[in-house]
Amino acid sequence: MNIQATLLEKMRSETLHMTLLDPNKQPPEMAAMITGEACDLGTDAIMVGGSTGVTQANLDATIIAIKARVDVPIIYFPSGAHAISPHADAIYFMSMLNSRNVEMTTRQQMKGAPVVRKLGIEPLSMGYIIVAPGMKVGEVGQADCIPRDRSDIAAAYALSAQYMGMQSVYLEAGSGAPQHVPEDMIRAVRGAIDIPLLVGGGIRDAESAARVRKAGANIVVTGTIVENGGYRERLASIIQAIKD
Repeated sequence: MNIQATLLEKMRSETLHMTLLDPNKQPPEMAAMITGEACDLGTDAIMVGGSTGVTQANLDATIIAIKARVDVPIIYFPSGAHAISPHADAIYFMSMLNSRNVEMTTRQQMKGAPVVRKLGIEPLSMGYIIVAPGMKVGEVGQADCIPRDRSDIAAAYALSAQYMGMQSVYLEAGSGAPQHVPEDMIRAVRGAIDIPLLVGGGIRDAESAARVRKAGANIVVTGTIVENGGYRERLASIIQAIKD
């Protein structure tokens, strides 16, 4: 399966939803159950990854368990080159564009590229942009978070990603962020680029998901809401809002 082509084809007719699971947050069997329910509700792909605590063991076990349960694409959302699973259908091969640390922009990518090639995992190149407050990913990634009132900076970073040949851009407010990326910023970035735009962080309800979609996201990512149980009704309403 060519994951990039599959996603692009689906994006021609609808906004996509992706469920993000951290392999460090629950056992593999629980991850499989959550993703099975998410797929029943209409999620389009599963992203697996986290900012800290990801190991080769918990990554492989989680992806294997999920793949036994669902048939949507499983995309690894990496925190570094220390763990790359051969069981993933694809990997977001991304550069944190507004990190102060070259380790996050090019060096981890240099270390991981030969592994990705050897394992035959499809790389999906991505410009990763951290928006305030940034939360744990901003801290770990040593990001100069984009101020929430500086849509122009976010748009310039996104356009630079496109000009460098990246296949997509991800605006990330951070897992557990109190607010999602501002709609004005999403609109500015959407107007600046021709490649797919992912938006994640702080999207907890149908109203937020609808605003993010209407502002121009091609893919809406949610993760934190599935971590604490009792999520089915809320996740269903989020996916419905994205698909309406």
